[in-house]
Amino acid sequence: METITNLVYLVAAIFFILGLKLLSSPKTARRGNQLAMIGMLLAIVMTLFDKQIINFTYIIIGLIVGAAIGLYSAKVVKMTQMPQMVALFNGFGGGASALVALSEYSRMTGAPRLDTFIALILGLFVGTVTFFGSLVAYAKLQGIMRGAPIVYKMQQALNALLLLAIIVLGVLAVLNPLHAWWFLLIIVMLSTLLGVLSVIPIGGADMPVIISLLNSYSGIAAAFTGFALQNSVLIISGALVGASGIILSDIMCKAMNRSLLNVLFGAVGSEEGSGGPAGTEQKRVTRFTAEDGAVILERAQSVIFVPGYGLAVAQAQHVLAEFAQILIDRGKKVRFAIHPVAGRMPGHMNVLLAEANVPYDLLFEMDNINDDFRNTDVAMVIGANDVTNPVARTKKDSPLYGMPILNVDQAGTVMIIKRSLSPGFAGEDNPLFYEDKTMMLFGDAKKMLTELVRVMKE
Repeated sequence: METITNLVYLVAAIFFILGLKLLSSPKTARRGNQLAMIGMLLAIVMTLFDKQIINFTYIIIGLIVGAAIGLYSAKVVKMTQMPQMVALFNGFGGGASALVALSEYSRMTGAPRLDTFIALILGLFVGTVTFFGSLVAYAKLQGIMRGAPIVYKMQQALNALLLLAIIVLGVLAVLNPLHAWWFLLIIVMLSTLLGVLSVIPIGGADMPVIISLLNSYSGIAAAFTGFALQNSVLIISGALVGASGIILSDIMCKAMNRSLLNVLFGAVGSEEGSGGPAGTEQKRVTRFTAEDGAVILERAQSVIFVPGYGLAVAQAQHVLAEFAQILIDRGKKVRFAIHPVAGRMPGHMNVLLAEANVPYDLLFEMDNINDDFRNTDVAMVIGANDVTNPVARTKKDSPLYGMPILNVDQAGTVMIIKRSLSPGFAGEDNPLFYEDKTMMLFGDAKKMLTELVRVMKE
C-alpha cells in the first residue's frame, strides 16, 4: 500500500508541475488549471484511502460546504474583484496549515521527533501570518480599509521585536514539547499581530507584489505542515507554490525597479484620486470629446491600448474589446500593452481582457512592445497612471524613479481616458497629461469607451 501511495503521489506531483508550466501562457492556462486539479484530486483520494479513515461524516460535510462556497464564489464574484478573492484564498491556505499544525500537536501522545515538531511550529507561525496578513490585503483591496500605507513610529522595530519573541517562544516550545500548549497559543497571537502589522504599511500600488508574496507564504506553510505530517505530496505541492510565489514576487519587484525589502518597509503610495501635488491646478489641459478622439482614430493606422486599474474599476473590458474589434474591422493594427504591475494582482489585465474574449495574440508584455510605441499613431491609456509616468526616467527623488514604464509618450498621439488629473498610487503628478500631443478624455472608462463606440459606428 505504501508503494501504491507513493506512486500516486508522484503522478500527482507531475500533474502539479505540468500545470504550473502551462500556466505560463494565457493560451494554455486553462489546461494547466485542469491538470493541477486532477493532480489534487488524485492526492486527496489517495490520502483518504491511505489513512484508512473509519468515519467520513465530517469529511463529507466539509466537501459539501467547501463545494457550495466555491460554486457560489465562482458565480457571484466579479472578475474585477479577483485580486481580493485571490488574497482571501491565500489566507485560507495559510489558515488551514495553521489549524492542521495545532490539530497534529493535540493528537500527539508522546514526545515528538525534533524535526517534526520544528516543522509544526514553523507551519503554525507562517500559516497564521499568512491568514491574517491576507485578511488585511483583502480589506484594502475591497475598500474596507484605506488603500494608502498605514504607518507609525517604531513600526519596523515593533515587527522585529514580535518576530524575535516568536523565535524565542518557538525555542522554548522545542525544549518543552510535552507542555508546549501555552507557547503555541502565544505564538498564534503574536503571529496574528505580525501578520496584520506587516501588511498595513503596504500601499495599493504594491498589492501585486504582496498578493504573490502571500501566495508564496501559503505554499511554505503547507510545505512545513507536510513535513510535520510526513506527507510527501503536501511537501511537493507546498514547495511548488512557495517557489513560484517567490519568483513571481521577484518579477513584480523588478518591474517596479524596487527591492522586496523596499516594498515591505518603504510605505510607498497614497490614496488614488486624493488630489494632485501642489502646482497641478496651475497647469492647463484641454478637455477633448469622444468625437475628437474618433476623428484621430479614424485617421490612425496603428493603435496600442494600455489598460490599467481604472479599466477594472469601471468594468469596461467588454466595451473595450468591442471598440478594438471595430478598429480591427476598419483595417487598423490594434494591440494591447500589458505592464507587469498594472492592476492589483499579477496578470490582472490579462484576466480581464481574456474574460472579454480579446485574442491572446493581441496581448503583449511590456518588453515585447515598448520599442513599437515610437512607430504607433495612437497610444490610448485607459485608467493607467504610474506605469506610464515619464518621471520614472528623470526624477531621482520620486518613488517611481527607475521603474520600467510603457513608452506611451513616444507615440504620435496619446489619448488618456481618466476621471481626473489626480496622481496614481505613488502620489506623483504625471507630466504626460500636459503635453501638446496628449488628448485628455475625462470620464468613467466604460462611459467614455461606450461613447467612442457609438461615434465610430455613426
